[in-house]
Amino acid sequence: MKVKTLAITVTTAAILSACSNIQTAKHTATTVSTPTVTAPVGPITFKEPELPQPFYVLNAVNYDKPSDFEINLQKAAAQPVTKMIATNPKDPSQTQTFDENHLIIPAIDNTKNTIKFSPLAGQNELDVTAIDDFLQLVEGQARHYPPKFTNKMVRRGFESKLKQTTQFLDGYASKDNASYDVLFRAFKASIMARNLDLGSQYTTQSLKYGQRLLKMAPNDPLVNFWFGFNLSEGGGQREAIPYLDKAVKAGVQEAYLSAANNYLYLEQNRNAITTLRNYKVKYPQEAQVADQLIKEIQTQGRTNVWENLNNMKKGSY
Repeated sequence: MKVKTLAITVTTAAILSACSNIQTAKHTATTVSTPTVTAPVGPITFKEPELPQPFYVLNAVNYDKPSDFEINLQKAAAQPVTKMIATNPKDPSQTQTFDENHLIIPAIDNTKNTIKFSPLAGQNELDVTAIDDFLQLVEGQARHYPPKFTNKMVRRGFESKLKQTTQFLDGYASKDNASYDVLFRAFKASIMARNLDLGSQYTTQSLKYGQRLLKMAPNDPLVNFWFGFNLSEGGGQREAIPYLDKAVKAGVQEAYLSAANNYLYLEQNRNAITTLRNYKVKYPQEAQVADQLIKEIQTQGRTNVWENLNNMKKGSY
């Protein structure tokens, strides 16, 4: 099955097309006696910028496992496909065959994480294959603040596509009976739009979606994690503590780093160091990173966990 290839191709094309707004300068020509030069024949080719490697690990719960998106694609590929044929309502003589599983979520009236694999979404369902692909790409660069883009053109492409994605998801999430899956995607998209400084409305949107999710699933580890660090990085450090604590106790690996970062915001360095020491005990493979963070907090006054984190260990976080 080629769901992943198709999704990434479509998403990449959309992002890079948003990057390619190239304007040519206008010049006034002066006539001089020079030999005539024949213009080259053929199209002018512009090299598109490459998409960046993720800075943040794509599975915040367990750094050693693939992301939920990749796992879902694998499950979709492994399941039998029920071929579907759709008729064009404007022209019944035209049909299209769908024979690859996509990622389908309920759009309304569902309060827990639910996904199925089918070539087409049914009534009150939403195909999120391309959406999840794109959100994962953004998350690798902008899950936390500040975002980690190194190419301004690529960042502009992501910003343009993220605006479109948030508007699309808002249309579903604004409904009173929006599903958990719709709200969670809208929540994440709003947080990353805020991190990319796309407008103050995303701060309000992310808080609203987060509160609705907590009411729906108060003990959900990922909801508490995202809500906690969203509060922390948005200025609500004290309010963030119980949500990050709940995520730590529920086994979200990155919640330790977010909790330590939150304590640094509050200038509670002792609590930050204690959290990092607990992190090292829980995840001994991260001892090098934890020790370096502790050292820099103690000797260099480090105030942000995420700054230059990937210089400590080859790879991305």
